[in-house]
Amino acid sequence: MRSLLFPAILLCLPAWAGQITLKNGDRLSGAVVRSDEKSLVFKSELAGTVTVAWDSVVAISSSEPLHVGLRDGQVVVGPVETAGQKLEIATKDAGKVVAPKEAVRFLRSKEEQAAYDAQVERYSHPRLTDLWTGFVDVGVAMAQGNAKTSNLNVSANANRATSRDKIEVNFTSLYASNSVGGVSQVTANAIRGGIRYSLNVTPKVLAFGSTDLEYDEFQKLDLRFSPTGGVGWHAVKDERTTLDLLGGVSLNREFFATGLNRTSGEALIGQMFSRKLSKAAGITEKFTIYPNVTNGGAYRMNFDISAVTSIRKWLGWQLSFSDRFLSDPLPGLKKNDILFTSGIRLTFAR
Repeated sequence: MRSLLFPAILLCLPAWAGQITLKNGDRLSGAVVRSDEKSLVFKSELAGTVTVAWDSVVAISSSEPLHVGLRDGQVVVGPVETAGQKLEIATKDAGKVVAPKEAVRFLRSKEEQAAYDAQVERYSHPRLTDLWTGFVDVGVAMAQGNAKTSNLNVSANANRATSRDKIEVNFTSLYASNSVGGVSQVTANAIRGGIRYSLNVTPKVLAFGSTDLEYDEFQKLDLRFSPTGGVGWHAVKDERTTLDLLGGVSLNREFFATGLNRTSGEALIGQMFSRKLSKAAGITEKFTIYPNVTNGGAYRMNFDISAVTSIRKWLGWQLSFSDRFLSDPLPGLKKNDILFTSGIRLTFAR
């Protein structure tokens, strides 16, 4: 029986037919999941899934084929063994391929490579319902006593970005009221929103079109409808910072509660900026000025800035400031309308 038991145990080992050795002499048996140039993820037989620094790995052994990506762009597939500071990959077609450890960009198991290929395909040929990310901001303030006050602000943003184009939808609303001595009145009631599409014509040049809608009770504005179009330049675009400079034209249609309707052509000059301050914090800002070409000397300005700090992957805290300036408001009304909001941010991704 003992002579039969030992071979039976050996038959169970291929599922964990891999091992890594660390600088401190520790050895882990299991299977390589993936690695990049900073870390290696290993499914250990006893410790579960662990992540170790790539520099701390001195030896790798895997009888299961791994996908090995090299710095020259070559990807080879086969069981891997370490020989000194080099990796030997026993490929099926090219025989043994030897590569220095520092030339290895990644290791992936069969399952990880399949998942990676599926993700690449999804980004290369996404459906319209794919790749959406965004957030919903909610802020509430209430007081009860000699005076009753309530304040509710809601903002939402959704965007779908690919290497080729970007779709963005945004919405902001603020409603506030108070009641003193049994007399209630609304003190703020504004809604702003829009949709924007941009296409990367070249790595540096973009074309865009957008439509903005706006309502403001205290500006007596029933509706502002502003379709725009133009071109832009990616002045800065890296992992942490983006800066787009924009220019174009706009048609501004305004419908006021007094019965006044105005239609005018406008130029458009603006910029969009975003910056990741840290892993948990970031800032976005947008400024646009619309010189009126129909009514010389008149103009509009839109300015929006927000900062967010992540508390969890899906939860954060945000501060937002939004200003709409109109050089020729209705008689007796102020030129500026400012929204300042703060509250929680719920993020989502698809």
